[in-house]
Amino acid sequence: MRIPRLYVNQDLATGAVLDLDSDASRYLGSVLRMEAGRPLIVFNGQGGEYLAMIKTASKKNVSIGIGKHNAENRSSPLDIHLGIGLSKGDRFDWVIQKATELGVNTITPLITSRTDVKLNSERQDKKLQHWQQIAISASEQCQRNLIPTIASPSNTSDWLSQRDETLKLVLHHRSDKKLAQHLKPTSVALIIGPEGGLDDDEIALALSQGFQALTLGPRVFRTETAPMAALTLLQYEWGDF
Repeated sequence: MRIPRLYVNQDLATGAVLDLDSDASRYLGSVLRMEAGRPLIVFNGQGGEYLAMIKTASKKNVSIGIGKHNAENRSSPLDIHLGIGLSKGDRFDWVIQKATELGVNTITPLITSRTDVKLNSERQDKKLQHWQQIAISASEQCQRNLIPTIASPSNTSDWLSQRDETLKLVLHHRSDKKLAQHLKPTSVALIIGPEGGLDDDEIALALSQGFQALTLGPRVFRTETAPMAALTLLQYEWGDF
């Protein structure tokens, strides 16, 4: 029997009994139809996970008892910060979901010269909450216990100037340098453009800030394909693949 994993935005400690919030209660009680006595695994993004047991359950209210702690986080040894141009529709949602599964620690949406998405302060706040929930759901599914940070949108120049990772890469299909030609890093900053890519000035600025051009081969990838290919290669070369 599969044991569900659930993110709980509460303090967790072995021996505690918790009343879950309305969303978690509805998910367990109404969607999964779980009853008292059923096991589950819970985590709060602060490290590790706990075996838990449902104490009481109805469609709207669920209480759980917290059991043994497992300290494993399943985090990659390679600290990756992905800066990626905002894209239209659900493409950016898809990038966050898959980047979470691929072990990224931080994702920053970038406002580039070719970004068509416009966000006022109210819409930005709603989007950040939405993106963070996508990261939480992906962490539940892929068994991560530390949830990646979704940073506030940044313009390209500010993001580039703040990077101090040991390897900084800008995806650029005109480069001929392969990933394996770089020395093994402990952390990576990777910048990828939106639809249409980064413009020449942005690529030149990245190179002037110590970024190195990276190609993924002769074909030009879509904005949602490029980070998946690059992150997979990073984890294969220096992470935990």
